[in-house]
Amino acid sequence: MKQIHLPADHPPVKAGRIGVLLVNLGTPDGTDRKPMRRYLKEFLSDKRVIEWPRALWYPILYGIVLNTRPKKSGAAYAQIWNNELNESPLRTYTRSQGDKLAELLADHETVVVDWAMRYGKPPIKERIEALQAAGCERILVFPLYPQYAAATTATVNDKTFEALMQMRWQPALRTVPPYHDDPAYIDALAASIEASLGKLDFEPEKVIASYHGIPQSYFRKGDPYHCHCMKTSRLLEQRLGWEKGRFMTCFQSRFGPEEWLQPYTDKTVEQLAKDGVRKLAVFNPGFVSDCLETLEEIAGEAGEIFKHHGGEHFAHIPCLNDTPEGMAVIETMVRRELSGWV
Repeated sequence: MKQIHLPADHPPVKAGRIGVLLVNLGTPDGTDRKPMRRYLKEFLSDKRVIEWPRALWYPILYGIVLNTRPKKSGAAYAQIWNNELNESPLRTYTRSQGDKLAELLADHETVVVDWAMRYGKPPIKERIEALQAAGCERILVFPLYPQYAAATTATVNDKTFEALMQMRWQPALRTVPPYHDDPAYIDALAASIEASLGKLDFEPEKVIASYHGIPQSYFRKGDPYHCHCMKTSRLLEQRLGWEKGRFMTCFQSRFGPEEWLQPYTDKTVEQLAKDGVRKLAVFNPGFVSDCLETLEEIAGEAGEIFKHHGGEHFAHIPCLNDTPEGMAVIETMVRRELSGWV
């Protein structure tokens, strides 16, 4: 690694390296009220997440949501918390993905891999500064979302550019685009689903692809997220070669009074059970790592809804996480976007 030598009163500056920064949504530092409130405040104050006028939203956020939601969310996180490491599964998996990617890219000695969270710790700005201090003159930022949405991919990029705006000496920057239709991603999902279903002691009659929802108003304003999700589902169904009607696409995690993308996962699960479906599996292709929305909301809550209304066998298929299949997707995207730099 080369060094740039400045005047004698200035320490030498490291240079010549390339940084890769994996960025996921975020996580609270604990399940108690204080860390939960801090996390929810940052998350729900993001104008990309809640697009309502501040004059309308802030009284609701500070008067109601931040006084009631931390306890409820904390209890939900407590059900899935990694007690051994005292952190959420999302942090555990994201760290592991960073460590494993560094090993996979060991053939490029100039590449430095790090990870950050859009909300919570470690923050994007801190890790960009750390990469630059390590000599990274070029940085590839990877928002870990296969399907693009303004509330996910765009806000990661916003925060990244915001960090650069405060830097006198900026590194060159690239961002990884959405990869909802990339063959490597579709093949990895298909392999994971087939392997998971092969381990079950029952054969699901229906399999639901459950994506995180967004308000319909965001879609009408031009957000491509719904289109990306539907294309992922279409390509995956073709790749799996299942009979028509077995594969379904739904949307989960709605919040507030607005109409969100439909059909809703919870309502669909309930109706399937009422209609006589007894064996069901659900997976989450829009999530790179298992988290609250997959482990508590789907594996836990959706399973309970299904069985409460007559269903008998329910399975949640894990996300790709840091499995060899999942890491192959991340490595493929990173190597492609580093082209010309390494």
